[in-house]
Amino acid sequence: MAARKASEGLSKLVADEVQRWGSMKPTGVSLRYMMEFGSRPTERNLLRSAQFLHKELPIRIARRAIELENLPFGLSEKPAVLKVRDWYLDSFRDLRSFPEVKNKADELAFTQMIKMIKVRHNNVVPAMAFGVQQLKKDLSPSVVPTDFEEIHEFLDRFYMTRIGIRMLIGQHVALHDPDPEPGCVGQINTKMSPMKVARAASEDARSICFKEYGSAPEVIIYGDPNFTFPYVPSHLHLMVFELVKNSLRAVQERCMDSDKDALPIKIIVADGIEDVTIKISDEGGGIRRSGLPKIFTYLYSTAKNPLEENYEGVHQGVTMAGYGYGLPITRLYARYFGGDLQIISMEGYGTDAYLHLSRLGDSQEPLP
Repeated sequence: MAARKASEGLSKLVADEVQRWGSMKPTGVSLRYMMEFGSRPTERNLLRSAQFLHKELPIRIARRAIELENLPFGLSEKPAVLKVRDWYLDSFRDLRSFPEVKNKADELAFTQMIKMIKVRHNNVVPAMAFGVQQLKKDLSPSVVPTDFEEIHEFLDRFYMTRIGIRMLIGQHVALHDPDPEPGCVGQINTKMSPMKVARAASEDARSICFKEYGSAPEVIIYGDPNFTFPYVPSHLHLMVFELVKNSLRAVQERCMDSDKDALPIKIIVADGIEDVTIKISDEGGGIRRSGLPKIFTYLYSTAKNPLEENYEGVHQGVTMAGYGYGLPITRLYARYFGGDLQIISMEGYGTDAYLHLSRLGDSQEPLP
């Protein structure tokens, strides 16, 4: 009895602390600031970075933990969502119980801890997807997709914050690399070639297509191979991979129903003053006009559903197809550093995806 009372008292203390930190305002940073600050990873700067994260991460994590408790339609009670909430509360406790970061030893210990937090949250996307799909399955068929507006808005906020948390942790950890690649400042490559990243992402997407269908359409890339600009290669790889994968699937499935050969997917990289734009075009038959408003919602997918209870240990990049998460999350990654994603489709012909990346790098994180 005494142990249970102590446990309940501790839970109340944690809940009060989460509410207090969740009411604080997060501080956004820009790509340019991350680049300039990280270009001098001195002991003093790493200490300052750790001190900033020691205060900033609990705010961002607490805000999302509070939301996870108060979701509509009983989504908060789904086992997968409860598990995600527990991950967030565990991370909040770890951060709040870590003492003030005062010296190099503290900073190194803090860096190890936030690395573990990042790993703990690896499977948040498939876990949340599983929870939402379970909700969709359990709800009455009379509930129409527009009723999910509140859930869609929550998921946009939730995933945008997750991108930010992972970027901040990943950047701090990467600044400890004693031998960074030339031009790299943490996770940011100051001389990233979009052509090179697009080629690697396309090949990865084609290998998935080969496994699924036994063949894969060609991908042709047009643009200046010498052009570079500062960006996060892992973010661009994820976005291009997702868009090319969608195009490959559409083309492959269309040509399976006809005698025609699979037409290639075309990628054009354009270097503008404000934006770098990557256009991905396919002749995969397009999307119906009635379906276009749904493509950025989290419950729409034209792929078969890979819903599995064993979402732990799933490779996140490949599980996005079928959950209905690929396009909305790709758009969030683009918007995180001031870009955007637009989809224009011609039913009966094909689809063009325009991925806009801000090359100025001075927009603040769009923090909810």
